[in-house]
Amino acid sequence: MVFERNKQTQKLYSMQKLSTIKYAVAIVASSFTLLASAHSLQTDTVGNTKKTSRLTLGGYGEAVASRMFYSNNYKRYTDASKYKDAKSFGQFDLPHVVFFVGYDFGKGWSMGSEIEFEHGGTESAIEIEEEETGEYESEIERGGEVALEQFWIQKTFSPKFNLRLGHMVVPVGETNNNHMPTEFFTVYRPEGENTIFPCTWHETGISAFGRVGDFRYEVMGIAGLDADRFGNKGWIHDGAGSPYEFKMATCYAGALRIDNYSIKGLRLSASGYVGNSATNTLNATGKYENLKGTVTIGTFGFLYNDHNIIARGNFDYGHLSNSLEITKANVASRKDSPSPKTSIASDAIAVGCELGYDVFSLNKKLSSSDQRFYVFGRYDYYDSMYKTVSSMADEPQWGRQKMTFGFNYYPMKEIVIKGEWSKRMFKSQFNDEPTVSLGVCYYGMFHL
Repeated sequence: MVFERNKQTQKLYSMQKLSTIKYAVAIVASSFTLLASAHSLQTDTVGNTKKTSRLTLGGYGEAVASRMFYSNNYKRYTDASKYKDAKSFGQFDLPHVVFFVGYDFGKGWSMGSEIEFEHGGTESAIEIEEEETGEYESEIERGGEVALEQFWIQKTFSPKFNLRLGHMVVPVGETNNNHMPTEFFTVYRPEGENTIFPCTWHETGISAFGRVGDFRYEVMGIAGLDADRFGNKGWIHDGAGSPYEFKMATCYAGALRIDNYSIKGLRLSASGYVGNSATNTLNATGKYENLKGTVTIGTFGFLYNDHNIIARGNFDYGHLSNSLEITKANVASRKDSPSPKTSIASDAIAVGCELGYDVFSLNKKLSSSDQRFYVFGRYDYYDSMYKTVSSMADEPQWGRQKMTFGFNYYPMKEIVIKGEWSKRMFKSQFNDEPTVSLGVCYYGMFHL
């Protein structure tokens, strides 16, 4: 039932709209100020590419329409037979819309910042409810997220050595390091890594990176993950976030990535992470006493892009120590705790590969243009409960496979239109989950 808002409510909304307009005007004015101050520079942040300006604006975005031919009821795994013939459902989504601003101060100093709106961002409003004695009531009108994904200051010494301090992407796995929508074929990010790892994984810390010959390296020192947020469905996926106004950093962690470009058109990559997590939360005393909760991750990935073929792949394996003790502590948490209060595996795994071919390359006229049309297939296997201690109940629904077939059409290199059919497959006691999706994406950096 819809109630008419009284004059107080209308006045409140008018004040909110006026405040929003003032804020938007301020942002636009600031942008013009930055543009007016922009002028040419000699090199970019790695010291080897000419630019025409100190200012860089850019970003990427995705819009998706999907139809799911399975039930979206939360009990579809615990009582699968009841939902075997469920009706399909559809959804529209804005998975990621990101804006980037970078500036070169000169003398090797530069900055970068990136703000991300996930699933359309978030909206809330306050209303005065006439049916509830005129009390103020807060309502959530959009359930997405807004996050500062990057903010860093960088000092460039040479192509071989650079330092970056601030909030940065953690380059563990293929998807975190290559998460632009033009860097994978599927409409959504590859499901395996996007399930068991934080994605996009961003932390505050310090990074050293550079390129030496055919090798590029990056070493990071960052805050550890929060074991309070680990769970059965996504393993450590939620451990990088914080429900508080700050990120706990009682525990520290390190990450490393090495890329090799020795063979034309081929990149081979390895990355790793190690850090404790058990005491990296509020109220850790008593709850995780004498526990380390060490998270160890090793990954291998590759990219081949030549002869009109693109192939990508990843193999990721992770281990968590004290998984049983952390599970018991989380399950016993207070009801209002942000912990999911579920079992946590000692080991998780994700394997994926995709192969695409540009069919426009078969036509001389089309191949000479900037347009590309890839047909592709992808396979994923991932299990967020791959191994558990013997006393922990098995949860086979989290061992998943996924087959995807589709196309990527590039009218130009910055824009891609994607379409796909996919099927998420489970063990025989569960129902498979077919989906059809269509998406449009862009990615670009503009030096003004």
